[in-house]
Amino acid sequence: MEIQDGLGLSPRKVTYLKYIFERKNPVRTNDIASRFGVDPSTITKTLSELAGAGLLTMAPYHGVSLTKAGRAYAEFLIKRHRILALALTHFGLSEEEACEEVSRFESMVSKDAVDCMCRAMGHPCQGVCGEITHDAGCLGNGR
Repeated sequence: MEIQDGLGLSPRKVTYLKYIFERKNPVRTNDIASRFGVDPSTITKTLSELAGAGLLTMAPYHGVSLTKAGRAYAEFLIKRHRILALALTHFGLSEEEACEEVSRFESMVSKDAVDCMCRAMGHPCQGVCGEITHDAGCLGNGR
């Protein structure tokens, strides 16, 4: 799955992909269910949808791993979160407030908007919750 506009996933799927990326591979379904307080069968259904979209692979009894496309998408999701949170701190929110607020709406912000914000902010390398990586889109070299 290509990132395209960055609006292709529900907020829950965004959260799961970022969690899997940050935990490294593989991540057990029960660990994800426990972390988010969700029934394992619900997690399995959602992860199956992500696997169907080509973002991760599932190995019974071993957990899930991001595919190359899944890793690229997760990197974008984390960048989007960090750019948006950094922007909110410029308007007076604390780092914690910015991070929490961004979690409410980040899945509604397109890749083009994030790339534009990144360019306008001078391609920051550090956000309030971690390092910010850049891709060809935000650097103005196409997608």
